Amino acid sequence: MHSARRAGWLTTAFTLLLAAEPASAHVKWFAPYIVGAPPQAIGVTLSNTWFWLGIALVLVFFLATRMIEKSSAGEMILASMDQVSDPLWRRLDDFVRVVIGAFFIAIFAVGGVYLTPDLKTPSELVSWGQLLIAMLIFSRRTQPLAAAGIISLWLLALRDYDIFHLLDYLALGVGVAAYLVLEASPNPELRKHRFQALRWGVAIALMWSSLEKFAYPDWFYPLVEEKPFLTFGLPRDVFIPMAGVAEFTMGFGLLWTPLIRRLSAIALFVIFNAAVYPFGRIDLIGHALIMAVIVAIAADHTRDVFFLPRLKKLLAGVPVGLAAAMILFVSCYWGLHVAIYGSEGVAASTVERVTHTPDPEHPHTPAGHAAD
Repeated sequence: MHSARRAGWLTTAFTLLLAAEPASAHVKWFAPYIVGAPPQAIGVTLSNTWFWLGIALVLVFFLATRMIEKSSAGEMILASMDQVSDPLWRRLDDFVRVVIGAFFIAIFAVGGVYLTPDLKTPSELVSWGQLLIAMLIFSRRTQPLAAAGIISLWLLALRDYDIFHLLDYLALGVGVAAYLVLEASPNPELRKHRFQALRWGVAIALMWSSLEKFAYPDWFYPLVEEKPFLTFGLPRDVFIPMAGVAEFTMGFGLLWTPLIRRLSAIALFVIFNAAVYPFGRIDLIGHALIMAVIVAIAADHTRDVFFLPRLKKLLAGVPVGLAAAMILFVSCYWGLHVAIYGSEGVAASTVERVTHTPDPEHPHTPAGHAAD
């Protein structure tokens, strides 16, 4: 009993530590920015003490959680979670499909966007297409068509937006589309991977978007100045790198072992809900799909560990896996930016590095280059 209480305390502390990171909305939805601006050198982040403190804290709690998970107390905790989430687990596919459908109805009702608040379009056909996608979701025969529609919206957005910007939303869109195809499949071997597709989609999306806090910390300055309570009194330049660490590592946690991924999902759910009040309906609608998927992950009863299961079951696998994930994502983020925009970016200046545009209506270009 004593060990069970201690295990419960440690796992609760882990959740509270991650949930303590202040809620933050997707910065591109609320502040002008230049997506092609040269990112801050990654060496600045790697020399930041607060970044490494955040990594150290996360590793401590990931390792503690993994140790508990390997003990008899771990199965007790997972069984308790199963008991609480059992009603949802029994109808989890219905829940996910309803939320996906509701999301597309919501953006149809809002109008003027492709997939998220920052991807604006004047096309009415796009909005009617979103309503059609919502209708197609509620039959397994037409779910693959809905999946094709989701990918088509992303491809249509390429006409108006830089591909680097749209990479923020690619993984989530592919994950949701893959879920709809797999959920409709008559092949049980394929169908059993449907929730795994969702987990990977959300995890990659979170890890990718978290890198903005390292590459463009100044994108967040206007939000922090407007809503200083978001940092809970922490200095701005302490909060931003630690928030980036929290977002990246919780996304990473969604791909790990059952207890780590479920606790990461619970912490993310708390954070995303906390963001709704200060940022309103835009944040709720924009993050609805992610919030639905993390609820599904928290309710997932399966104990399966896919992709490098031997590594994930080792304690040493946690720091090794986290380091490998961070190296991979940082290399891709900075490398793709250089490949697309060049080493100087599109907003380089001999005087200063510019990352914000004075024209919010044209957030992709530096001053003097906005469309007429």
